Amino acid sequence: MRIGVLTGGGDCPGLNAVIRGIVRKGINQSGHALVGFRHGWAGVLKNEAVELTNENTRGILHRGGTILGSSRTNPFKVEGGVDQVHEAVRQRRLDALIPIGGEDTLGVARRLVDEGVPVVGVPKTIDNDLAGTDFTFGFQTAVQIATDAIDRLHTTAESHNRVIIVEVMGRHAGWIAAYSGIAGGADVILVPERPFDIDEVCSLIRRRHSRGNTFSIVVVAEGATPSDGDIVSEFGGATDAFGHVRLGGIAVALEKAIEERTGYESRMTILGHVQRGGTPVAYDRVLGTRFGVAAIEAVADGDFGKMVALRGTDIVRVPLDEALAEPKLLDSELYRTAEVFFG
Repeated sequence: MRIGVLTGGGDCPGLNAVIRGIVRKGINQSGHALVGFRHGWAGVLKNEAVELTNENTRGILHRGGTILGSSRTNPFKVEGGVDQVHEAVRQRRLDALIPIGGEDTLGVARRLVDEGVPVVGVPKTIDNDLAGTDFTFGFQTAVQIATDAIDRLHTTAESHNRVIIVEVMGRHAGWIAAYSGIAGGADVILVPERPFDIDEVCSLIRRRHSRGNTFSIVVVAEGATPSDGDIVSEFGGATDAFGHVRLGGIAVALEKAIEERTGYESRMTILGHVQRGGTPVAYDRVLGTRFGVAAIEAVADGDFGKMVALRGTDIVRVPLDEALAEPKLLDSELYRTAEVFFG
């Protein structure tokens, strides 16, 4: 078989582990030929691809990013885009496609299944908000990066008696904020699933300081919003090919609001894309490898329209429809655990 591979959406630690797993399993054990499209769906539309071999995928396991490149291209927003996908599949003589991506990349894959394109998906998002799988690779790395940052910010917050607001990624779901906030000992954690009351946030901070503490750490997901709508992100407005508004900057508004209401000196830090970069932790290397091997097995079985997923400790296959039905939001019990340590 000849199988095409692509990585779409934001880059993510562990992508190269998936690619390596696909290639090793596909070539060494199954005798398949692998073709890697450059820059996600954009590469498929342009039919820009390279042969993937043991040689050119050697030494990539520990590397962050993706050797194939990525983009947020949506073929269904391009005139004749679906026809271009079919033409690329025909010219490359492909028997199947393995797109590695989040809800947008796999959403395109799901629609292409209806267009007759044989697809097996691999879930990828550092936000961990894709349904159908317990965890996605890249999430644990992002949490570790955020936790390390919070640990470092603790020392400067304590030294200067400041409130420090740390903004982490999380458009619809607060998984990174909750995990890194708990691990880093945050005093308040704000997530998209729970619209916050700025007065309540300030009350928690005042209560903490009234007990003799001279600093506080607030962790906020980029998609968190106030219940009264008075605070807005700084960078919203522009949208991508999938209609997503650019987020970021809620920490800027929180810094100003907290300092004005409490009188405590406040500073903010936006971690941004640093959460996506660098070396993946061991967990994400292993999970990415398992996903890559499982994807090749699903293709060999002709089990198309599915996505490989982690359930407990097992790798299973779930319908793309199930994975894309709705975002996987933060577990309410986990947030209740975090609240024990607020203020």
